[in-house]
Amino acid sequence: MTRESPPCRPQDLGKFEIVNRDGAARIGKIHTNHGILTTPALLPVVNPNILTIEPREMWDNFAFKALITNSYVIWKHEKLRKQALEQGVHELLNFPGVIMTDSGTFQSYVYGDVEVGIEEIVEFQRDIGVDIGTMLDVFGRPDMTREEIEDAVDITAVRAIASLRAAGEKLLLNGPIQGGIHQDLRAESASRMAASEAGGKRFSVHPIGGIVPLMETQRYSDLFSAVLSSMSMLPPDRPVHIFGCGHPMLFPLCIALGADLFDSAAYALFAKDGRILSEEGTHRIESAVEWPVSSRYLEDYTPMEVRQMDKKTRTAVLARHNLEVTQRELSRCREAIRNGSIWNLAERRSHASPYLRKAFKEIMAIIKEDSKSPPGLRLSSIIFSTDPVRPSSEPFGEDISERPHIIHAGTLLEKRWRLPGSWWDGSTGPPSNVVILHGSQPPWRTAYGSTVSEILQHEPKTALFVNTPLGIIPYSLEDLSPWCRVEGSDDSVLVDPNSAESYIRLDRIGLQDTPLEYRTASDNEGMMKSEIKTWLDRCSTVDRLAVLCGVKPSDGCRITDGMNVRHSKTGRPVNILLGERHLFSPRLNDGGLSLALEGAKALHSLVNVQPPLGFSSGNESHLRTHPGIARVTIHSDAVPFVGAGRNVMHGFVIGADEWVTVGQPCLIVDENGSLVAHGNSNSTMLEMSVQRKGVAVRVRDGVLT
Repeated sequence: MTRESPPCRPQDLGKFEIVNRDGAARIGKIHTNHGILTTPALLPVVNPNILTIEPREMWDNFAFKALITNSYVIWKHEKLRKQALEQGVHELLNFPGVIMTDSGTFQSYVYGDVEVGIEEIVEFQRDIGVDIGTMLDVFGRPDMTREEIEDAVDITAVRAIASLRAAGEKLLLNGPIQGGIHQDLRAESASRMAASEAGGKRFSVHPIGGIVPLMETQRYSDLFSAVLSSMSMLPPDRPVHIFGCGHPMLFPLCIALGADLFDSAAYALFAKDGRILSEEGTHRIESAVEWPVSSRYLEDYTPMEVRQMDKKTRTAVLARHNLEVTQRELSRCREAIRNGSIWNLAERRSHASPYLRKAFKEIMAIIKEDSKSPPGLRLSSIIFSTDPVRPSSEPFGEDISERPHIIHAGTLLEKRWRLPGSWWDGSTGPPSNVVILHGSQPPWRTAYGSTVSEILQHEPKTALFVNTPLGIIPYSLEDLSPWCRVEGSDDSVLVDPNSAESYIRLDRIGLQDTPLEYRTASDNEGMMKSEIKTWLDRCSTVDRLAVLCGVKPSDGCRITDGMNVRHSKTGRPVNILLGERHLFSPRLNDGGLSLALEGAKALHSLVNVQPPLGFSSGNESHLRTHPGIARVTIHSDAVPFVGAGRNVMHGFVIGADEWVTVGQPCLIVDENGSLVAHGNSNSTMLEMSVQRKGVAVRVRDGVLT
């Protein structure tokens, strides 16, 4: 067989690189001896004794770059074992890509026991040239007692060391997570397996095992509880594999929660049973007149013609359809990660099944309750690893307020926004009245500009807010995503400014007794006074620095004192200047703020504490109000390159502030705290502490350029 999938670089073997992300969902690269596998990916299960679709066809016609087979089945079959040992598993299956193998654990679940030893099965996988093998763990069935599950977790963890020793240098090894439906045992198993080490070797992938019975009985609530609990204690530099999950309907939510790999024989088993997969469920062909879902493998036949085929031919046709649908949904998921809509896709798919919808709603309830359970901790990490600002539109729906990036944006707004310290006419003190603008669609600066001018000329000390479907927001942030990007909402519905649904609550900022007025857009097209416009531009800049960068409003006011603004033809600020120095650029596509080098220097001048020279073990970054702009400290070897404008790569980060926010500005400093560059973070602090490949910070400017 011609080698068509060259090995990765020796120094990259086993590394997992994150290329794109949307919160916990990520497009990654696993570096193996038979190529670099892009995730999220499904590995079709291939039984070497029963080949419904040839592995080579999966590679050539379906673009599957990896598959999974069972090493125990090969080991037990004398002819297959001999051929695999002599020629290698890739020749045995005629597949040039990545081959993962299971160890016989599932067979022990089905048949009660296996005959192979713990080290023996790992050594066999190593000797036949497997890329990613699996240790022989203990399958924890949902119907087991807690004591039996505890034993499964303990025995699996004990076997881990011997299995890692037996793997050798080149075999990457799966470290399965057990624990049944017990959240605490799932978290314990994940913690122990993640920490397992033998001679410097650790597990490369962590499959979540023991969940096939949950999927078979559509116990999706228990399934996702197990997934979230397991992920709560897994390091972010290792891919997570959902063992036995192969239905396209489940992919979006699993991926949104952090899954990277899937495997299943469903494509063949369902086809054998006369069923076809779709993104929204499963369909039997026995009474179909037309196809409920399309693929190139069905378009030449009617359902009746397929039913009239002999069973082998019919199974192959349906299996090819199932593989195509599977790949299509995974492509859709990867594209959703790229454009920031994976959670929206998961929402839509949740309506495909009442059991899946119930599970989705329970996840939403955990988010809302801020639970400290393992699933709650995992969901919290998902929320605060999500870029709160994105340029894409925000489709309105019943689940909108529980979307992770919206929760993150709202939390930052709630904790960091402050009332102005002074007003456009130079007066100080608390506002005299509150006005909530409502009834118009974005862009709100255009819709409400004349009204705002009238209000502020009449009473300069007015606190201005805009009514949105997500609650009220300060008028100074009227063009900030996600609030200005909601589509399909009814803006005539007024949100109670003191309700729990509103991130800015008047009673929390001491305005509950201040006179309140609701205003709609004015037909008056009078010009806004330059003093008011200048004051609004400055408020907008200071508030963005506070909310997105954690800068104290007083510090923001100090560095913007005397600022001037260059506006676009439509009157929107595009450059914030101080004399001839370009400080910041408000982004027109999402309302965020980009730093210029002079702005980074100004923010750096506000920092008077030592740079981070390590990584905090805490996870309370979202609780901080104005900690200052986050800093990332890099190794001295990287300073010349980053200072010249190169990206900060994982492996060269030696410390980071825990409140560093994915997608938002940060400063890059050396070990002495001197400014080296600035950019937008591509990772959380935890990811920077463990990742060894990929981009940690996307640099905008280096001080040496």
